[in-house]
Amino acid sequence: MNIPGLSGRGMNDGGSGMSDGEQVMVKSIQAAMESCPTKTVLAGGMGFVLGGAFGLFMSSMSYDTPLSPQGQALANLTTREQLKRGFKDMGSRSFSSAKNFALVGAIFSGTECCIEGYRAKNDLKNGIAAGCITGGILGAKAGPQAAAIGCAGFAAFSAAIDYYMRMPSDG
Repeated sequence: MNIPGLSGRGMNDGGSGMSDGEQVMVKSIQAAMESCPTKTVLAGGMGFVLGGAFGLFMSSMSYDTPLSPQGQALANLTTREQLKRGFKDMGSRSFSSAKNFALVGAIFSGTECCIEGYRAKNDLKNGIAAGCITGGILGAKAGPQAAAIGCAGFAAFSAAIDYYMRMPSDG
């Protein structure tokens, strides 16, 4: 396969068609992408975006019916005031979900990266340990029982996701 800029050779054979400056730039970008602080920031940022979208979706699904007391109070307002309150609620719920997802992503990613660097291995145990630590940290405010349940829950979820992602493909 002929890829532009490679001159028909592989990328790792030293003759990639890149200048020395380009090779230095690629190596520095790769080093940055493998660092724990970068992974933590990226996971937190992606969690923020995903959480914001999730919060926006979930807030649009929750609505007050005219049969509830809140719905009756809302129905008596003008359309403009109803829209104003609705958008304000959507924004606050979206931001709240975004912060929570960012926190979970950053804690998990940073912890997993540190564990992987310490153990010098990339296996299921890293994700399980990172999930347990993340769940424990998130549940710690509610007490030791909640921290233990959070640890077990996040560890089990991390194990299931990592196991699925590491399965060999059929293709």
